[in-house]
Amino acid sequence: MILLTKLLLAHLAGDFIFQPDSWVAEKRLKKHRSPKLYLHIIIHAALTLLLVWDLSLWLPVVIIMITHLLVDLAKANLETPSNNVSAFIADQFLHLAVIAVVWYYWEHPTIRPDDFASPNLLIVVTAAIFLTNPTSVIIKTFISQWTPDTLYTVTSSLPDAGKIIGYLERLLVLTFILNHHWEAVGFLLAAKSVFRFGNLKESHDRKLTEYVLIGTLLSFGIALMVSLAVSYLTTSGSVK
Repeated sequence: MILLTKLLLAHLAGDFIFQPDSWVAEKRLKKHRSPKLYLHIIIHAALTLLLVWDLSLWLPVVIIMITHLLVDLAKANLETPSNNVSAFIADQFLHLAVIAVVWYYWEHPTIRPDDFASPNLLIVVTAAIFLTNPTSVIIKTFISQWTPDTLYTVTSSLPDAGKIIGYLERLLVLTFILNHHWEAVGFLLAAKSVFRFGNLKESHDRKLTEYVLIGTLLSFGIALMVSLAVSYLTTSGSVK
């Protein structure tokens, strides 16, 4: 179980934390001719080896990297503006499926529910990373079809302020739930609503308000589900 968690952590860090949007755009444009594609794979391999910290596992790492390259190439060649959501889902599903198969083949685990609660620290760290940029990318991808035109005319906002606010609110939800402070989650949601929707009310733009509301509820919903899952996993089994 520890190996699987490390492989998942390496994937999340490599695909979302250490891959800027400019690299994704270049891969989509240049496809197999993009230097960033191969740099991305090298970073993935380095992160995986660093977290696994066992050179005897070089073969599964190589398998994961080769399949990652092939999946990313397929996504770059097949993705279009009309199928970007399905392409993103298929891309991540294939990456995670390869990781699961490689882990199962090398460890031959007897899977029990309490196995997923070990080790607690790695589970919490993986969940925290997932609730930062990976969740932002997921939310952005799913609500892109409803992006209002007025969103691009807003110039009085700090660079990446919305993204950072999203990171903080989801990490706070995780922290509050793991410490059994549900009232703090309600306070956080109420506080954000006061500040966010006060400004939206002044704009008199219903589409923008609905767009922000969908994004906010998705953000809190994902944070709640992930936090509840982590709380269950870290309290229902023994640490191994």
